[in-house]
Amino acid sequence: MEPALQPDFFAFLHIDLNSFFASVEQQIHPEYRGKPVGVCGTMADTGALIAASYEAKALGIKTLTKVGEAKRLCPDIILVDGSHSVYSEYSHKIAEAVERCCPVAHTPSIDEMVCELMGRERELPRARKIALEIKQAIKDDVGETLNCSIGMAPNRYLAKIASDMQKPDGLIGLLPSQLPRAIAHLDLRDLPGVGARTEERLKAKGITTMQQLLDLDRNGMHALWESVWGDRLYHWLRGADSGDDGAPVASGVQKSLGHSHVLGPEFRNDEGAWAIAHKLLHKASMRLRMEKFYTPVMSVTIKYALSREQQGRVKTKKHSSGINSTGWAMEARFPDCQDTLSLLAVLRNLWKQRPRGPEYERPFFVGVTLRELIPEADHQASLFGDVDNRAALSATMDKLNLKFGHTTLHFAGMLPAREAAPTRIAFTQIPVQYGVEYM
Repeated sequence: MEPALQPDFFAFLHIDLNSFFASVEQQIHPEYRGKPVGVCGTMADTGALIAASYEAKALGIKTLTKVGEAKRLCPDIILVDGSHSVYSEYSHKIAEAVERCCPVAHTPSIDEMVCELMGRERELPRARKIALEIKQAIKDDVGETLNCSIGMAPNRYLAKIASDMQKPDGLIGLLPSQLPRAIAHLDLRDLPGVGARTEERLKAKGITTMQQLLDLDRNGMHALWESVWGDRLYHWLRGADSGDDGAPVASGVQKSLGHSHVLGPEFRNDEGAWAIAHKLLHKASMRLRMEKFYTPVMSVTIKYALSREQQGRVKTKKHSSGINSTGWAMEARFPDCQDTLSLLAVLRNLWKQRPRGPEYERPFFVGVTLRELIPEADHQASLFGDVDNRAALSATMDKLNLKFGHTTLHFAGMLPAREAAPTRIAFTQIPVQYGVEYM
């Protein structure tokens, strides 16, 4: 029995900013407009671009292209060191411009926003008018180089798909009466949540095209995914609202926070790696206090570059930068705390246990993560009080760093790396402003 024909309407608008970081750079620097621009996560040939302008994309340069390869494809490409604070500021400005036209219901990432339409806003002409007003508001309020593609659909999952169907500056609507045939031409990888591994798993089960996927009934989709996700996806792709509309399921209390960094060439030694680790902890512990958590667990990860001769002697992996490497990681448990001095003592003890030898002389990546976060309200105070007034010391540091910048006051160990390891762009984490800077 065929499902009853649904009335045509749009319930969600998904706003996807086109080449956001590169477009911001072109807005700030008019001399970059009309030219290929690449935004770097790390200014080294082994680093990868985190964004490319459409002029660069036309030359085959895209996100995650190695910096060295981008230079080869376009010797004249303008390479820019990405600024988390600047892009965060622009993201907030854009959200304000969108809010002038329609309330923002969800912010999946720094360059995406979702609006939920209500009442007569769901009618086709009105929804399209709102979408066009959003595009114009972004240009009027934030900048003429900032384009966005907007997807309109009866649920969030389809709206996300629609926003990717026409770039740049696209506006695509997927109506219930057109589904699922309107998406039958897409690739499996065009579905949110379907990456390379999932695509391979689907192919192993005989599903190689979108049409084959759409031909499955609900039971077939459940069996294919081996979970209720298959049932949800069956309904989403046909325009139904299953309650969560493809939104991530909340996992309760935040479990961890941390920072990692690919070291610049000048820091690829023991002293430089320690200074970078120190700075990463400085930032993580400040965030821990700002977000009102304690932690009882810290983990440290170090990755080491290997020469060709060394690769046969230890377990080797290829890093995303292309570097053949080996790695080390260790975790420590301790009485939960949030002050920098206590956490620094834990980091120092972990660092002493890092491996030694010829294969571990060229660190190129360091990560520090605080785990099993405990909300302040659930923290059990120590019977012995605040040893050495460490909480007061951290509070004083925070007060000055929030006012003058996050590295204004710090412990001496991170001095060599004070200007290194800047806050990197968080694609899926909504940026938060603490004091004068974003994290």
